Amino acid sequence: MGPNKFVHLTFALAALLAAFVVARATDWVWSYFAKPNDLMVNGFAILLSGAAAVIAYRDERVYTSVVDITRELEKVTWPDRKETSASTVVVIVTVLISAAILSSFDALWSFFTNWFLR
Repeated sequence: MGPNKFVHLTFALAALLAAFVVARATDWVWSYFAKPNDLMVNGFAILLSGAAAVIAYRDERVYTSVVDITRELEKVTWPDRKETSASTVVVIVTVLISAAILSSFDALWSFFTNWFLR
């Protein structure tokens, strides 16, 4: 596949996502008029999204944009297991502290509201 395998993969995944969306939308619209034929709905969705993907692939501006995006994504440094574990612990502790603060404010507000309404 070569160095552009992520570019080709991007267009293929975009075509699959478009086919899914078009199939669901066509099925939804067609269901108001009659029982939709799944073969026709899925065939229409695949043809339409495949044609759109080929047109987008051949468009120089779109292709260049996708190549630029994949080149930038290749520069991303992903965290290792240790960094991910440390970040997860930080997030969990932060969420627990926030939950404690918010629940104390809620309990305080509830106490004063009940006291005021009595």
